Amino acid sequence: MAFAGLKKQINKANQYVTKKMGSAEGTRLDDDFMEMERKTDVTVELVEELQVKTKEFLQPNPTARAKMAAPEGEGNSVFAKALVEFGEALRQMADLLHHLQMKDLKEVMHHRKKLQGRRLDFDCKRRQKAKYDEIRGAGEKFEESLHLTQMGMFNLLENYTEQVSQLCTFAEALYEFHSQCSYILRGLQETLAKKREEAESRPKPEFVPKSLLDLNLDGMGNDTESSGTPSPIRLPAK
Repeated sequence: MAFAGLKKQINKANQYVTKKMGSAEGTRLDDDFMEMERKTDVTVELVEELQVKTKEFLQPNPTARAKMAAPEGEGNSVFAKALVEFGEALRQMADLLHHLQMKDLKEVMHHRKKLQGRRLDFDCKRRQKAKYDEIRGAGEKFEESLHLTQMGMFNLLENYTEQVSQLCTFAEALYEFHSQCSYILRGLQETLAKKREEAESRPKPEFVPKSLLDLNLDGMGNDTESSGTPSPIRLPAK
């Protein structure tokens, strides 16, 4: 890093610490901007939470299960290929949210982070009474980032059509998935009901528990009492 760049980062850190300590008042943005930031933070949090829950829902990944469950030498079977295709379809279900998270949200958060850095740099130059050209240059960069950040947050918050469309497609995919699950489970339930009836109709075999005599243990006598019960166990002498 060049010396000028290092000095700039030090100035930003100095301004940040000074502002946090309360001895300097940074450039304050208006209430509308603060409200947009709040709504953007809520949107980011909700999308990330939905993304995490979706990944948890799709785990264990059917593609990985196909590789683990398929017998050796049968990886090219129709069943294995079907599981791979099914896993790919489930992965695509989360791609819509992933696109929103990685493209739109990431771009907005990038502009917000850049805005914070340029605001600190602008405030630092003003506080240190730098040259007019330096203050003006920092102000122009600050204004540029402010514009990009505002437009990014506005487009994100007002782009209801695309976002609702993505959620609708996601919901349709989930509905189709659960419909197929319901069909499979219905067949499984009917099969298990038949198995239960088959198990109930089978006669129970008689069971006679074995005695110690039947186990041919050492120290056991073959004589019995008059009652027909086995004689006491003769323990070996110590």
